[in-house]
Amino acid sequence: MWARSGAMFLTGEADGPPLPAPVGPALEAARALEVLRRTCGGRIGPEVDGPALLGERAAIFGYRRRGRISPSGSCRLLRAADGWLAVNLPRPDDLALLPAWLEGNVAGDPWKAIESALAGRRALDLARRARMLGLAVSCLGECGCPADARLPSARAPQLVRPRICVEATGPRASERERGERRRWCERGQGRPPLVVDLSALWAGPLCAHLLGLAGARVIKVESIGRPDGARMGPKRFYDLLNAGKQSVALDFSLARERSILARLLAAADIVVEASRPRALAQLGADARLLVASRPGIVWVSITGYGRSGAAAMWCAFGDDAAVAGGLVGETEQGPVFCADAIADPLTGIVAASAALLAWRSGRAVLLDVSMAAVAAHARRIGSGRFAPPQSVPARPRARTPKQPARALGADTEAVIRELESGRLGRA
Repeated sequence: MWARSGAMFLTGEADGPPLPAPVGPALEAARALEVLRRTCGGRIGPEVDGPALLGERAAIFGYRRRGRISPSGSCRLLRAADGWLAVNLPRPDDLALLPAWLEGNVAGDPWKAIESALAGRRALDLARRARMLGLAVSCLGECGCPADARLPSARAPQLVRPRICVEATGPRASERERGERRRWCERGQGRPPLVVDLSALWAGPLCAHLLGLAGARVIKVESIGRPDGARMGPKRFYDLLNAGKQSVALDFSLARERSILARLLAAADIVVEASRPRALAQLGADARLLVASRPGIVWVSITGYGRSGAAAMWCAFGDDAAVAGGLVGETEQGPVFCADAIADPLTGIVAASAALLAWRSGRAVLLDVSMAAVAAHARRIGSGRFAPPQSVPARPRARTPKQPARALGADTEAVIRELESGRLGRA
C-alpha cells in the first residue's frame, strides 16, 4: 500500500532509494477513505484511492524526493543543538522576518544564515521565537498522540492530543431529520448535506472535495480581496480540489457581506475551515456559538496544532506539521521528509470521514482536527511496519478533474438569491 501510494517514491535522500517506511500515512488514508465511502453508501467510486491522494500535488507539480529539503523546496530539516527543526518559508514575507527570528542580520543565502544561526541553540527555544513572529517552524516529534511511548527525536512531546478533538457540542437534530440523514447516507434519498467551505490551499479544500464526491452540495466562500492562494498555482490542482463547488466571493470589509456570510453559515449542515480561530472571530463567525445554537450542525476546524491555548495561534503548513508529529523518514544521516506536505492530504481525508459520520449521527459538534496530531497518529500506527521487500514504488499520480472549477464569485448572486428566498439548506 505504501509502495503503490506514490508517497514512498517521494520519501528518501535525493540520491538514494525510496524508503520502505513510514507506512502509517497510507494505512490511515485507506482506512479513513473507506469509512467515508461506507458512510455515504458507496457513492465515492474506486477511482478515488485514499493512499494515492497523498501524492496528487507532487504528480501535478512534478516534485521528487529531496531528503532534508521538502519536495516543494520551501521547507528544510535543519539541526539545532539538541534536535532537528523544520523551517518552512513558503511566503515572500517570511524572509523579511528572519533577522528578527535569528536576532541578527541575514546576508546572502538565507538558508546558510539559518543553518549557521541554529548551531548551539535549543530547538524548542528557536521554535517558540519563530512562532511569536508567525513563522512555520516546528521541532521534530514535539507533538504526540495519547498512545505515544517514544518519538523519533527521543524528546518527550510538548503537545499530546488525539487527532480529532470534540471541542464543543450542541443540540441534536430532530428525530425526523436524523432519520432523513440516515436515509440519505444509506439510499441517497432526500436532500444532501450543504457544505460551506471557507478553507484554502489543500487540507480543507480536499475535505470539502471528498464530501462533494460523497454527494454533498458544496459552496466555496472566498474573500474578494484575498481568494484561495491555490488559484495562483497550476490550474489542474485547483480544479481537482474545487471542481463541482459553487463559488461565492464576498467583500468582508462590508457589514452587509459579513451578514451574508453569517446567514450562509446558519444555513449550512457542515462548515469546513482552516483558519486560526481569531481570524474568523474578526468576521463575526463564532464556531462555538453556532454549534451551541444550531441543532445538528457540524463545524470542522482544521488547524496546525489545535484551537486551544497558545498553539491556536501557531502557523503551520503540511511539511512542518508532519515533522512536529514525528512523521518523517529515517536514514543513518538523520531524518528526511515524508512525501510532500503529507499532513495536508492526510488531514483532509481524516476530516472528511469524521465530518460525515458526525453529520449522520445528528449531533451538533465542533471538531478540532490538528494536522500535527493527525501526523503523529499516522506515525504511531505505522511504527515497526515496512513496505514488503522488493516493492517497486509507484510514482505519484493524480486524477483528472472532471470539469474546471468555477471562476471566483461565479455563483455569488445565485446563492444570495437562494439564501434570501429561504430555499438554501435549512435556512
